[in-house]
Amino acid sequence: MAHPEALINPPLLVWARERAGLDLEDAADSVKVKHERWKAWELGEARPTFKQAQTIAAALHLPFGYLFLANPPIENLPLPDLRTVAGEPLGAPSLDLLDTVRIALQRQAWFIDHQIDIGASELPFVGRFNYESPPVEVAAHMRAVLGVAVEGGGNWETFARDLIRAAEEAGVLVMRSGIVGNNTHRKLDVGEFRGFALSDRIAPLIFINAADAPSARLFTFAHELAHIWIGSTGVSNVALGNNRREEVVCNAIAAEFLVPAALFLPLWQASDLIVEQRVAALAKHFHVSQLVIMRRALQSGLVDRQVYLAHYLAQLQTFRDAEGGGGNFYRNAGAKNSVRFARAVIAEAKSGRLLMRDAGRLLGVQPSKINVFAEQLEK
Repeated sequence: MAHPEALINPPLLVWARERAGLDLEDAADSVKVKHERWKAWELGEARPTFKQAQTIAAALHLPFGYLFLANPPIENLPLPDLRTVAGEPLGAPSLDLLDTVRIALQRQAWFIDHQIDIGASELPFVGRFNYESPPVEVAAHMRAVLGVAVEGGGNWETFARDLIRAAEEAGVLVMRSGIVGNNTHRKLDVGEFRGFALSDRIAPLIFINAADAPSARLFTFAHELAHIWIGSTGVSNVALGNNRREEVVCNAIAAEFLVPAALFLPLWQASDLIVEQRVAALAKHFHVSQLVIMRRALQSGLVDRQVYLAHYLAQLQTFRDAEGGGGNFYRNAGAKNSVRFARAVIAEAKSGRLLMRDAGRLLGVQPSKINVFAEQLEK
C-alpha cells in the first residue's frame, strides 16, 4: 500500500532549511534520507510522505503547517535592539534564541494574567529610573529593594543564589537555562546573547544564559536587573565593545550595584598584592566572583582589556571542561521556569483552576510528575 504524499510547498522547504541554518546535506541527514531525495523535494520533483513531512518539521524546529503555506511567514524577534556579543546588529537571530524568547514571553503572559486575577499591584521599582539617572542612585535603590549588602565577605555562589531569591521575592521572574526548553540537543550560544530582560510593571522577567561561565552570570544578572529598574526590554550581551547607550548605562549600574567605586578604588589602591591576589581578596570582600572584580578593575582603568578577556576565557573553558550530566531534573526545572512562576502554576493546578495538562505544558514537566516537582521545589 502506497503511503500518501504530503503536498508541501517546495520553496517553503528551502526557506525552512535555510531558517534552521542547515545546508542540503545536513538537512537530509537529519531526517535520514539520501541527499538526492531531499534535493528532489526542494525542486518539486518528488514529495515526502506525511510521516516524512512531520519528521522534517520536527528536525527543522518548524510548525508542521508551515510547510504547506504559499509564502514564508514573517518572523521577528519580539524584542528590540538585538545585538551580537560584539555589539553589532544581528540580522537573523538563531532559532534557539527565537524559541527561548517565545517560551519566556508565553510564561510571562500567563503570569501577568495570574497576577491581575489575584489583584496584584504594579511593582514600583520597574522603570523607576531612566538612562539619565546616576548609576550610583539606581544601584543604591536596587540594593535597598532587594535587601543585599555590598560588603561582608563570603562565598559568591551563595550571594548569587541569595540575590536571585531576593529578586524573585520582590516580584521578578528569573529564568536560567543553557538549552531551549528541555531539548539538550539545542544548546544556547553565549556568543549570541548572555541574557535578556522583559520589562513589565506587573511581572518583569529576566533570562540568564546558563551556557556562560557561572562567574560571569553574576554580572549578567545585575545587568538585567538594571534593565528592569530603567524599564528597558531587550536582549543583552554585556560585551566590552558594546557602546550602545542602553548597554553602557546598564553595565555602569551593574558594576556600581555589585562593587561600588567609592569602596572599591581605595581598597585596590591600598593593596600591595600582585593583581591575581588582589582580585581574589577583593572578590571575597565584596562576595562576588573574581571575574566581577576583574571587570570592575577594567572599567576603572586598572587592568587592560586583554587581561580581562584572558581571565574570562579561562573561566569559560574551565566551566565547559567541567560540564557533566544534566544534574537533578526538578532542580533544573525550577531554575528554567523561575521558582516564583513554578509555584504559581502548581498552586493553580492543585486548586483545580488550571488543568494538570496545561500546568505541565507551562512548566515543561509531565503532568503526572507535577506533585514530585512541587516537593523538590521546596527543598
